[in-house]
Amino acid sequence: MTRRIKKVAIIGSGIMGSGIACHFANIGVEVLLLDIVPRELNDKEKAQGLTLNDTVVKNRLVNDALAASLKSKPSPIYNQKFTDRITTGNLDDDLHKISEVDWIMEVVVERLDIKKSVFEQIEKHRKPGTLITSNTSGIPIKFMNEGRSDDFQQHFAVTHFFNPPRYLKLFEVVPGPKCKQEVVDFLMMYGDKFLGKTSVLAKDTPAFIGNRIGTFGIFSLFNVIKDLGMTVEEVDKLTGPVIGRPKSATFRTVDVVGLDTLVHVGNGLYENCKDDERRESFKLPDFIQTMVDNKWLGSKTGQGFYKKTKNAEGKTEILTLDLDTMEYRPNKKAKFATLELTKTIDNVADRFKVLVSGKDKAGDFYRKSFTSLFAYVQNRIPEISDELYRIDDGLRTGFGWEHGPFQIWDAIGVEKGVELMKAEGLEPAKWVTEMLANGETSFYTVKDGATYYYDIPSKSQVKKPGQDSFIILDNIRKSTEVFKNSGVVIEDLGDGILNCEFRSKMNTIGGDVLTGLNKAVDLAEKDFQGLVIGNQGPNFSVGANIGMIFMMAVEQEYDELNYAIKFFQDTMMRMRYSAIPTVAAPHGMTLGGGCELSMHADKVVAAAETYIGLVEFGVGVIPGGGGSKEMALRAQDLFHKGDVQLNVLQEHFLTIGMAKVATSAYEAFDMNVLQEGKDVIVVNKDRQIAEAKKHALLMAEAGYSQKPIRKDILVLGKQALGTFMVGTDAMKASRYISEHDQKIANKLAYVMAGGDLSEPTRVSEQYLLDIEREAFLSLTTERKTLERIQHMLKTGKPLRN
Repeated sequence: MTRRIKKVAIIGSGIMGSGIACHFANIGVEVLLLDIVPRELNDKEKAQGLTLNDTVVKNRLVNDALAASLKSKPSPIYNQKFTDRITTGNLDDDLHKISEVDWIMEVVVERLDIKKSVFEQIEKHRKPGTLITSNTSGIPIKFMNEGRSDDFQQHFAVTHFFNPPRYLKLFEVVPGPKCKQEVVDFLMMYGDKFLGKTSVLAKDTPAFIGNRIGTFGIFSLFNVIKDLGMTVEEVDKLTGPVIGRPKSATFRTVDVVGLDTLVHVGNGLYENCKDDERRESFKLPDFIQTMVDNKWLGSKTGQGFYKKTKNAEGKTEILTLDLDTMEYRPNKKAKFATLELTKTIDNVADRFKVLVSGKDKAGDFYRKSFTSLFAYVQNRIPEISDELYRIDDGLRTGFGWEHGPFQIWDAIGVEKGVELMKAEGLEPAKWVTEMLANGETSFYTVKDGATYYYDIPSKSQVKKPGQDSFIILDNIRKSTEVFKNSGVVIEDLGDGILNCEFRSKMNTIGGDVLTGLNKAVDLAEKDFQGLVIGNQGPNFSVGANIGMIFMMAVEQEYDELNYAIKFFQDTMMRMRYSAIPTVAAPHGMTLGGGCELSMHADKVVAAAETYIGLVEFGVGVIPGGGGSKEMALRAQDLFHKGDVQLNVLQEHFLTIGMAKVATSAYEAFDMNVLQEGKDVIVVNKDRQIAEAKKHALLMAEAGYSQKPIRKDILVLGKQALGTFMVGTDAMKASRYISEHDQKIANKLAYVMAGGDLSEPTRVSEQYLLDIEREAFLSLTTERKTLERIQHMLKTGKPLRN
């Protein structure tokens, strides 16, 4: 039977329930969100004369919970319009409606008695064959589905999302003892293809995979830092981006999540993992117990490992908990010689060998923490998973680690890892020893662009499943390289499609990247059928290399700067007017020049999590790589739809003037940065390059032909220019914008109006590009623009002057 999910029911509307409901709405599924009815009226309801029988009262808990979720930052929903896909109700009046859904998910409080009661009620209305899952983080399935029918148990599993459901990619699937294999297969597929997750098959063991290993890692650190006498700042310095983990590192993350949450999971593991060889590690250290007793639980109580206060001058100050005195003190900067050695190593995986070789306290820390982690994960097979890659997938996607434990061990070297373990008094597992004895020296290998992992039962390298829908650039780069410079690598994706991958810092677009893009078009036009512009870094591109622009402007090398900006514009036009289809694959931050590049490709295949916009106003200029021209062009393409032309142009003007950034690819459609009917979105970023290749190939096979450069763009001239300048005058007079903001806005107005033409006129793209470039260059002569660029380079934040 082909199973399709058109409607789901979410039982429980708390933080997780509402978040999961929003994510199903994100992907176009209709959602029924239910919760219990209130037991008593609140003051507002009493004042309105309402009773407990009124629907508005009965639905108060679910509606308030969903409303709170929708107000949270970052948003759980791709576009606020998608909330229309969620219908709320209560368990007393609306539970019967679950007979109409394809999937029922329980997300109520973590108490077995309550869950069993909910399942008993669900079974009265659930139609046979309907999926039924729980989002529990650890209650054994055999207890939850006890007493339920065979059909219920055959379709029952745990589907464990991580919080927040929109953003964290881990989706643990834990089958019940009687769950049909076809149900397991469907849930694994659906998590990947539709929900955009990394589906990880786990066993019904305490805390499953992600929380079992992740919690151990944190508790293990608690012991290491006390042994080494380390500070909170030192640990966060060593466990953040330097090893490919989030900026919040360890203790800031615990503060955000809540120490009580961590302690709850730790206590559960201590109670339920009686055969775990490291069980004692889950006992609370004295300093953690003191924090719990004092209610120093993190952000939710105002203080945890860090505490935000106001100093004598009224300025915000962050204090840090001293783990020896248990008192808060000013922050101390952490510095280690070992970290200095890694500053020139861009690839995180290449840093691990250096880190564990350190001669200082940092080196001691890494040797102790990594070997403790290695010793623990090796012994969790086959307890929590039969395959080692599932453990790595769980930690990468549930905790935001760039590399999982076995990948880190591989980077250090399996034999070296064993040597370090023994030095710490830890023994390798039998299967690790056998693996090395058989000549297998890595947990992972790459063959023909695919990842293989060491399979313990067969004692051989086996292809990791699920890769057929992915193109992993790290796996193919060396073998498929066609061209390379310091800014890009051009790879042959096969089937006549090239990919141009940015490799500059933060994927900024400078001279080498532009040269690489032109080379990619040249190669594709000569010997291939199409071109994808995509990479798999954290962000597609943060924009043009403003450092280069700043240096040219400071040195007053305006001819060189004019040439550089024209080279950028010409390259964007080549993206649009080449003899082969071009497909951009933006994801993450796609700002300024990255946005301009996407807008000039024939098609965009965007990841849902794409934060895209023209943000040049923040550094005191207008978009100069074709962005200002393109927004004027896209506005005029909507003139025929009936709205007042000036109003349409003004909306596009404000998109640039307010430096709007879409918080998802779906919002970018509302800004006309992405275009309906042309551009597409993929929810799973892992599939993006493969999908972009498919679209490039499809366009080529459909008979792609080079388009003529447009000369039919209607600009409104003085009519628009006058209106915009009156508006900027009013905003300056009301002190909404500075004098320099007004100058920038007026320059943009001039470009988007097509200059001060006396009447609406048809002009060419090149005409608009020329006045765009002239306006951009004139702004770089302004002192305040240079101040803004310099401030951005130093702080990464815009300056208002």
